Amino acid sequence: MSDTQGSGNTWRNNPYSGPYTYDARSDLALYTGVLTKRFVAFLIDLFVLSVPIVLASIFILLFGVVTLGLGWALFWLISPFSIIWALFYYGLSLGGPHSATIGMRMLGIHMEMLSGGRPYFLLGVIHALAYWFSVSFLTPLIVVVGFFNRRGQLLHDLVLGTVLVNTAATVPADRSF
Repeated sequence: MSDTQGSGNTWRNNPYSGPYTYDARSDLALYTGVLTKRFVAFLIDLFVLSVPIVLASIFILLFGVVTLGLGWALFWLISPFSIIWALFYYGLSLGGPHSATIGMRMLGIHMEMLSGGRPYFLLGVIHALAYWFSVSFLTPLIVVVGFFNRRGQLLHDLVLGTVLVNTAATVPADRSF
């Protein structure tokens, strides 16, 4: 009899059970210090995201000087470029082979799905959008939620079924993540 047919071992829609999920009580190494690392990684990622935007702004500024002000009309492109760049950055990095942004990789954490699957591009994009929308409307709540659950998940992590874990606690010694 399989687990979904009533053996009592797992519940079909429970994302916290199954062969690939971790038990937060027994695997404390997975979640130790993740909230702090996540905050610092966020700051690093903000810097990484801002570099191309600042360079594009400087280019438009100089182009405007050379064209006697006509090139400054391109400044309206900075805002949509910033949004597209951020979505691609998070989609490609969280959905990539490392399942982590540059800041997350520097601090030794990565994203996993509670169902055991690997994150993918669209999940990375939705994760970023969910974060920015939730932080816009519920700023203190999304952070406070992380202090009251075993895995240190923020509000958008709970909604999307993702978790950030320490990479060193999940990777075998013979393989680099």
